[in-house]
Amino acid sequence: MTNLEEYYNKFNEDKRLNSRHGIMEFTVTMKYVHKYLDLLTSENSLDKSDIKILDIGAATGGYSIPLWQEGYDVTAVELVKHNLGMLKAKGTGVKAYQGNALKLKRFEDNSFDLTLLFGPMYHLKTSEEQLQALLEAKRVTRPGGYILVAYVMNEYAFLTYGIKEGHVLENIAEGKLDDTFHVRPAEDDLYMFMRTEDIAALNKAAELQRMQIISPDGPANHMRREVNALTEEQFKQFINYQMTVCEREDLLGASAHTVDILKK
Repeated sequence: MTNLEEYYNKFNEDKRLNSRHGIMEFTVTMKYVHKYLDLLTSENSLDKSDIKILDIGAATGGYSIPLWQEGYDVTAVELVKHNLGMLKAKGTGVKAYQGNALKLKRFEDNSFDLTLLFGPMYHLKTSEEQLQALLEAKRVTRPGGYILVAYVMNEYAFLTYGIKEGHVLENIAEGKLDDTFHVRPAEDDLYMFMRTEDIAALNKAAELQRMQIISPDGPANHMRREVNALTEEQFKQFINYQMTVCEREDLLGASAHTVDILKK
């Protein structure tokens, strides 16, 4: 069993998505998933059931299942058996398989209209592996289709773990921060942290066209305690705020996550 599998065997993904920062991330992300699904239906005169979605790194089905419930044809791929078992146990019509984002050999070229890559880029720790995953997502997506890719951002990691939790000097001593304070994961670390220029370089190498890039959760992960203390009405306005500012370039780099929206 890999370190990643051990981690996700203990990690409660459903609980994360049901947390307030998870709810914000899901709500804003789904706004843009629906935006591009609507484009696909209008551009190609398709019904929902005609649109094929691939969710790579689907975890326990946080996105796969709601999209299937809306009437889309959804296929999920998940590396971790524990997560895959939880997804299957929910008894939906999502077609779910164990698989690796680096080699989607089960699927033919140009098979899907919309491809979600919402987990793998967090854990692929070299640009070569990240590019391979992006190229596989590109391969299985049909021309004119869309690929949505999620990343964890560098400044969130540095500010949260390095500054708020007090590990900055330890990180410098261990060589986990370069001269520009870009986090460099050690061999046994699980996460890869990105800056906007890193993402742009991947897109260029993969020859994919960016439609837009957004931040689904903004500062919510930085300030979980404060977000959890909000009343329901206050929290609704915080989500409205993030909906309004999620495309702002001046806020992207310091958010916890970004979603890059690409067209093949």
